[in-house]
Amino acid sequence: MPERCAAAARRTGTAAFLSPGNVVQTEMKRDDKQKSSRFDYAMLGTIFTLAWPTMLEQLTQTAVQYIDTAMVGSLGTQATAAVGATGTVNWMIGSIVSAVGVGFLAYIARCIGAGRQDDARRASGQALMAALVIGTLLTVLTVFAAKQVPVWMQVDPEIRETASRYFLIIYLPMLFRAASILFGTVLRSAGDTRTPMRIGLTVNGINVLLNFLLIYPARTLTVLNLSVPVPGAGMGVEGAAWASAASFIYGGAAMTRALWKHPSVSPRGQRLRPDPEILRPCFRVALPNLAQRFATSFGYVVFASMINALGGVSTAAHTIANTVESAFYIPGWGMQTAAATLSGNAYGAKDHYRLKRLGSTILPLEIGLMIVSGGLLFIFAEPLVRIFSRDENVIRLGTTVLRMVAVSEPFYGVPIVVEGLMQGVGKTTAPFVYNVVGMWAIRILGTFICTRLLGLGLVAAWGCMIGHNLLLFGFFVYHYCSGRWDPFIRKS
Repeated sequence: MPERCAAAARRTGTAAFLSPGNVVQTEMKRDDKQKSSRFDYAMLGTIFTLAWPTMLEQLTQTAVQYIDTAMVGSLGTQATAAVGATGTVNWMIGSIVSAVGVGFLAYIARCIGAGRQDDARRASGQALMAALVIGTLLTVLTVFAAKQVPVWMQVDPEIRETASRYFLIIYLPMLFRAASILFGTVLRSAGDTRTPMRIGLTVNGINVLLNFLLIYPARTLTVLNLSVPVPGAGMGVEGAAWASAASFIYGGAAMTRALWKHPSVSPRGQRLRPDPEILRPCFRVALPNLAQRFATSFGYVVFASMINALGGVSTAAHTIANTVESAFYIPGWGMQTAAATLSGNAYGAKDHYRLKRLGSTILPLEIGLMIVSGGLLFIFAEPLVRIFSRDENVIRLGTTVLRMVAVSEPFYGVPIVVEGLMQGVGKTTAPFVYNVVGMWAIRILGTFICTRLLGLGLVAAWGCMIGHNLLLFGFFVYHYCSGRWDPFIRKS
């Protein structure tokens, strides 16, 4: 088994950290306690080996989101609002699957760190079962709720039918979406971040191509003085939905095949029935994370419904600003993946020194990346918004809120990475409390007071969102500095 794991690691680019019982080996002096709080340059290679495929995957997904929004935006402000109006519901549903994935990530990463390959395979089989159950249930739920979701979201009556059709179509392949999310997480927990990246690149390519063919009608393009006829279905917003649905189907099928063939975490031969010995520790981690994601995602839904009530210009500006901003969180999500996997490996190997050195290295690295990211967002806010809209009111409003949030980017990067460290070691209760308090006490209550009672607009709502991010920064800095995230330190 060790030889097979080593061979698999060489093929996936993860040989540095997949050796059973000795994950992410670094030549450190264990008796030097003070050095564990220093930045470790030797660890950078391992961190970036895990992080860069996730960053590239997120970058391509964001690029496709940019292209989607720009293509739909060319149809007008109403089309942009119809697509964006239910976006937070999409986040909420996706977060349910992602939260379950966190439980499997923590368990499998620890198993691999401890050299328990058989348990890692058993957990992979349970993840397969979970994908089937969750994907089926969510498909039924979303199909039946499609008509009502735009109503709950207070979408403008003129675009409710379009928003409903869009929502229905993108959730018909929910089983494939669940498989893609869960199985991608299992692969990452085993240190293979490149396979999900490669599949993600193909998924995004399919989405863009089908957008091009389905959104617009047949037309003739002029290239180098040559007239080139281009086919097109002219389906508008509905075409964008079908393009996304088709790419989801491919992604789920490809991720299933990749997991099935994986040499170290394939579920092949595992029984598709509940295994309490595996599920109990997975769900001890997953349930607080699920509660957190559901509560915060539902908060996003409430937040977006209050934005939608401000009118089409505010909805369009909010949708575009969210799309633009998402690209600048990419360093955070890449580092969170690395933090979760490596902290789980270190915990499984019972290597406290490596765990502390990981935190001391990845946090300043993340802060530096997010400072650069926030600076770029501030400088290029207006040109980026202009990609998606020709409406000067939308452009002006979107630029304002983006420059506001750009200043808070470095502060938001810290909670992302600390939460990743805590996910890897299975501590998900405190992030649940912090995120729920921040979401509902600051963002939701503050936005309600500003928009409903004081009559303020989108700028005030985004100010409340920034306040939420700053509160999370304070909570997670305290939690990290107090050592409460560290499973080797006995603290309540």
